[in-house]
Amino acid sequence: SVPGTKVELTVSCRNLLDMDTFSKSDPVVVLFVQVSGSSEWKEFGRTEVIDNTLNPDFVRKFVLDYYFEEKQNLRFDVVSQHFFGAQDFLGQAFVALGEVIGSQRGRLERPLTGVPGKRCGTILLLAEELSNCRDIVTMQLCANKLDKKDFFGKSDPFLVFYRSNEDGTFTICHKTEVVKNTLNPVWQPFTIPVRALCNGDYDRTVKIDVYDWDRDGSHDFIGEFATSYRELSRAQSQFTVYEVLNPRKKCKKKKYVNSGTVTLLSFSVESEFTFVDYIRGGTQLNFTVAIDFTASNGLPSQPTSLHYASPYQLSAYALALKAVGEIIQDYDSDKLFPAYGFGAKVPPDGKISHQFPLNNNVENPSCAGIEGVLESYLQSLRTVQLYGPTNFAPVINQVAGTAAQVTDGSQYHVLLIITDGVISDMLQTKEAIVTASSLPMSIIIVGVGPAEFEAMEELDGDEVRLSSRGRYAERDIVQFVPFRDYVDDSGNQVLSMARLAKDVLAEIPEQLLSYMKTRDIKPRRADP
Repeated sequence: SVPGTKVELTVSCRNLLDMDTFSKSDPVVVLFVQVSGSSEWKEFGRTEVIDNTLNPDFVRKFVLDYYFEEKQNLRFDVVSQHFFGAQDFLGQAFVALGEVIGSQRGRLERPLTGVPGKRCGTILLLAEELSNCRDIVTMQLCANKLDKKDFFGKSDPFLVFYRSNEDGTFTICHKTEVVKNTLNPVWQPFTIPVRALCNGDYDRTVKIDVYDWDRDGSHDFIGEFATSYRELSRAQSQFTVYEVLNPRKKCKKKKYVNSGTVTLLSFSVESEFTFVDYIRGGTQLNFTVAIDFTASNGLPSQPTSLHYASPYQLSAYALALKAVGEIIQDYDSDKLFPAYGFGAKVPPDGKISHQFPLNNNVENPSCAGIEGVLESYLQSLRTVQLYGPTNFAPVINQVAGTAAQVTDGSQYHVLLIITDGVISDMLQTKEAIVTASSLPMSIIIVGVGPAEFEAMEELDGDEVRLSSRGRYAERDIVQFVPFRDYVDDSGNQVLSMARLAKDVLAEIPEQLLSYMKTRDIKPRRADP
C-alpha cells in the first residue's frame, strides 16, 4: 500500500470489571505492537485515564502506519490506574490491524479476556484513515485589460500561485504557461492537489502574482491578488472576478484603479480514493486457492518431494498457502475459501482434472478458513494420483467466471496458484489472463522448487505488458514470486514467510484501485 497510509484507532470499552471497592474502575488502555516476525511486544502508547467509569470512550487516539501486505498484530491491555501508581489488570484483546479495517465500516468489537473466571466486558475499535486531503482541483483562468509592459507589442502574461505557510511566508506552488502578446490572455486549465494549494486548510491565503514574461528572465511584475481555496471553490456556481493591483502604482497615482482583472472561469474537485476507502465501503476480497498436483513435484511420500510434509515441517506448498492466506483472510468476511487442485488423476475413475475441489465437494468447494484449506490439501494428497500436464487456464477461467458475475466493485477476487512452475498450456493461460485483466481479480503465483521460472516472469507482466493473439492485458493482474528466494538459511521461518506475504500482496491494493478507476467505481460511503 502507499507508504504513509496512516490509520487512526479510536478506543472504547463496555462493561469493564469493577475492581474498586468505593468507586468504579479508572481505566486506561495500553497498546502494544508486535515486532514483525518475532514474538516480542513493544508498548506503542496509551490512552488517557478516565476516572470512575466502566464504559469509557477514550479521547486520545492511536495513529498507526498501515500496510495491507503485512500482518500487524496489536494487543490492547486494559488496566485500572490508582493514584499511587499501582494498577489492576482488567483484561486484554489481541487483534490484527487488518481485521479492524476489514470489518464492517471499520468497526470491531472484541471480548476482553485474561481474568480467570470473570467476564471482562468488551473493547470497541474504530479505524479511520487520516485524510491527508486527497482532493485534486482543476481550474481555468483568464485576464482582461492587463497593463501593457512591453515597448513593442503588448504583454506576455503568466500567473504564479503561492500558498501561505503557518509562519506567514509564501511557497510557490504553480506557474501557468505564458500567453504571448495579449492583454486579455486565456490560460489552459490545470490541475493541482489541494494539499499543494493550501495544505488542506481551506481558509488559508492563496496569493497570485501576474507577470509579463521577458526572454532574459527579468519578468515584469504587473500586479497581484489574494484568495483562498474556499473562495476559489465558490466559482463552481459563478464566475469570480479579481482586481489585479500593483501596490507601487497605487501609492504613486491618485487616479489608479487597477492593472486589469483576472476571472476564474471554472473550478472542479475530484477525490483520489485509496484501498482503505473501498474496503471500508464494503468491498469484499474473495480468496481462491489452486495447488499443483502434477507428477513433477515428486511422490508426496518421498522426502525429496515438494509436497512432502514431515512431522516437524510443513511442505513448501503449505507454508506459502499459510503465509499469504493468513493475511488475506482478515479481509474476507465469510472466511470461506474455494480450493482446487490441478494436474492429478482423481478417484473414483482416475480422470485427469485441472480444477478438482480439494474437499471433494463439487457443489461447494469452499473450505472454512486457511486451516480448512490445509486440511483438505493434505487429505487430497492421500487420495489422488499426481499426474500432468500442468494447465493453469481452467482454474483461471473458473475464477474469472465468478468475477464476471459481479463487476460493480463490491467483490474482488484473488487467486493464489502454487506451482512447481513447468507450465504446459502457456498459450491458453495467456489468453485467460488477458481476458481476466478486465475483471475485478488478481492472480498471485508462488513458484516452489528449483525450476527456472521464465514462463512465470512473462505472465507477471511487470517488464512487458502481457498479450495474447494481438490483445494486450488491460491491467497488470499477475504477481509472481519464487518461494526459494524466501527460505533463509537461518531457518527463521516466521520472518521469511512474512517477507513472502509482503512481496506477494504488495501489488494487490494498486491492482484493485486500477480496476475501480478504469470503471469509474467510487467507494460506497460507509454510514456514519
